[in-house]
Amino acid sequence: MDARFNMFDNELAVRFAKRFANASLVIAQSSLPKSTQELAALRASQINGCGWCIDMHTKDAAADGESAVRLNLVAAWREATVFTDAERAALALAEEGTRLADAHPGVSDETWAEVRKHYDDDQIAALVALVALINAANRLAVIVHQQGGSYEPGMFAAMFS
Repeated sequence: MDARFNMFDNELAVRFAKRFANASLVIAQSSLPKSTQELAALRASQINGCGWCIDMHTKDAAADGESAVRLNLVAAWREATVFTDAERAALALAEEGTRLADAHPGVSDETWAEVRKHYDDDQIAALVALVALINAANRLAVIVHQQGGSYEPGMFAAMFS
């Protein structure tokens, strides 16, 4: 499958991407742990089948010191012992917030209670924003068939600064 459209070669798309990246900076600069951000983004991207975002978040997490074991087990986090209770709550929120069409009530009260137990209001705001933003990013990349595999950590720093 070839890419349908290169979002990085189009002036309007790059202008949009810069604003999108600015929104993501708010999350990145929050007190929500960076590892939790990457794990939640990775899980949503796996659900959405976004090779580009899976590639990006796996490589960024690894560059930040995340272990291969934890990255490899994100897709099966319920059956793994390597995640904290707080990370499990974030992964559940990422899943339920991504699968809105699959679950009529959306995020369950049980998942929300677990998130409230482990995160403060600013971290919850960051987590909710992250789930919304990664789902938007997944849709952008999947629509244009942006292929995974070529991402290098930090490659957009100059483009989006």
